[in-house]
Amino acid sequence: MGQATVVTGVGVTAPNGLGAKEYWAATREGRSGIGPITRFTADGYPSRIAGEVPGFVAEEHLPSRLIAQTDRMTRLALLAADWALADAGITPEELPEFDAGVITASSSGGFEFGERELRNLWSKGGAHVSAYQSFAWFYAVNTGQISIRHGMRGPSGVVVSDQAGGLDALAQARRQIRKGSRVIVSGGVDASICSWGWVAQLAAGRLSTSDDPERAYLPFDAAAGGHVPGEGGAILVLEDAEAARSRGARLYGELAGYAATFDPAPHGGRPPGLRRAIELALDDARLAPEDIDVVFADAAAVPELDRAEAEALSAVFGPRGVPVTAPKTMTGRLHSGAAPLDVVAALLSIRARMIPPTVNVSPDQAYGLDLVTGRPRSADVHTALVVARGQGGFNSAVVVRRAE
Repeated sequence: MGQATVVTGVGVTAPNGLGAKEYWAATREGRSGIGPITRFTADGYPSRIAGEVPGFVAEEHLPSRLIAQTDRMTRLALLAADWALADAGITPEELPEFDAGVITASSSGGFEFGERELRNLWSKGGAHVSAYQSFAWFYAVNTGQISIRHGMRGPSGVVVSDQAGGLDALAQARRQIRKGSRVIVSGGVDASICSWGWVAQLAAGRLSTSDDPERAYLPFDAAAGGHVPGEGGAILVLEDAEAARSRGARLYGELAGYAATFDPAPHGGRPPGLRRAIELALDDARLAPEDIDVVFADAAAVPELDRAEAEALSAVFGPRGVPVTAPKTMTGRLHSGAAPLDVVAALLSIRARMIPPTVNVSPDQAYGLDLVTGRPRSADVHTALVVARGQGGFNSAVVVRRAE
């Protein structure tokens, strides 16, 4: 077992709050950021609502040279990284450049930038396509732009495993800290609420078609009919615990356990891999199921997927054996940004000694879950489990706990 890896800074760009303070206040109070799409005209599509990040004006936070070469996704990620580093009390310029790295996750890349340049290609010709298209659409662009902005030339990378990718990126970051890196900036931010990105999401067949923001995304509810997509996510700063304490850093908590599995081929008779991922993450953290105080659920809002998740949780913890919550009902599913945002919520739950609610949901008792709904629940949260599943069979689980 390697040394402990801790979170010392967080940056959040979420549909119900720009910045960690605003996000946590909204999440605690059950305020949703889901509403009708404003970023493009969605009238002709079967799904027309999303979680959009409010009040974000990139020009207020980033230099014009970066505005020209970045997609909205990357601008959100750059801001979240700036905030996370400031929150951690780290000035990257003061670090040896090879001691700090960046590992992020991405599900879509810069779709909006790509769509705009494709429109230019079709309507005006190749001479009108931005040279920045060569990288602004790319999955690794957030990692690259954050590392360039802050001079971080240590171990870096990108993980692409849909909704599970954010947890996988944090695990890769922990691995690099254990191998000797001083600081790793990690997490995930996605933003593909544009007509091209919307068509790609509709193709999966998992989007809700309700126009009522309070009834569109209902995981573990008998009325569940798909999820609402969103944009944004969270960037975290990870450090070695001993080094962080030696510089007097504030510790949000420890990233104590992680595991990932892959589902077997459909109709093969083998069970899904989520239960195994949870069990392996607990083993990695050297914890038993009874040590977990809350689970932040993946919450697909597709009945068969909700059933599979509920069965996995019941198999590990027993029926109604642990409080479960899904604050993403206030943001939508943010692709690679969803799970890092849940990790931030879990760390803030530990600090606040309360569990945020799953809004709008009337739990179907057949799932056998102790779902926290309506309002926050007071609880001495010491250890939390965050689970995430990506389309195509990805399962990931992370355990975070109070840093002693």
